[in-house]
Amino acid sequence: MSAERALAVLRLLAASPGPLPASAVAEATGAPRASTYRLLRTMADQGFVVHFPEERRWGLGVATFEVGQAYLRREPLERLARPLLIRLVRSVRRTAHLGVLHGAETLYLLVERPPSSAPLVTAVGVRLPAQLTASGRALLAHLPEAHVRALFAEEMVRRGGRGPADVEVLVAELARERARGWSAEEGLVTPGWRSVAAAAFDATGRPAAAVSITTESHDRRPEAELVDAALATATELTRRLGGRAAVRASGPAAP
Repeated sequence: MSAERALAVLRLLAASPGPLPASAVAEATGAPRASTYRLLRTMADQGFVVHFPEERRWGLGVATFEVGQAYLRREPLERLARPLLIRLVRSVRRTAHLGVLHGAETLYLLVERPPSSAPLVTAVGVRLPAQLTASGRALLAHLPEAHVRALFAEEMVRRGGRGPADVEVLVAELARERARGWSAEEGLVTPGWRSVAAAAFDATGRPAAAVSITTESHDRRPEAELVDAALATATELTRRLGGRAAVRASGPAAP
């Protein structure tokens, strides 16, 4: 059945360390090459696979990632994360968020604030350009580069002339943030405010959600303390999800 073959292709590409030629897909799934090409083209039209013409290879498309994120956005993720965010806010006395990727945007699922804190634009259900938010960047940093390039194939949104100018700049910035294990932004979402964020991971090691802490730019509390708190909460959420964390090249103090 074509549905079974399509699922087999998705499982194969998910388990592969990189994109595969159509001939390898056909051989691994036991399907004729001609029908494999037709199936791949149909799946590409729907966004579930992507073709890299220069390499003559096929990889997972953005729609595949969105389906996985849709599963993780359901109530179990929020119920697992809410007690952790409440505990985090009591500890740092700053606003904390739980965000996930929705295409090229950050979607905020949870927001916890300390008493008498100022309201922020990042309310539950708000979507913002992922490359401008600390949460979005923390998640993008752990996606395959091909996925990032597919998400930002069009001109990127900037605010006040700030933010990554193009996908090449974004990929380079994400590589640095992935190496240090956390992400940050200042003034890209709201002038006068800054955020730090760390990713939580699922059982496959993929980024499932991001924990972020937001504070005013002139806040004298050391950034390293906020980073450590976000990392600790993200690590606990990873454990609750039955996930495994990505390896960090360096700690919070890395450049």
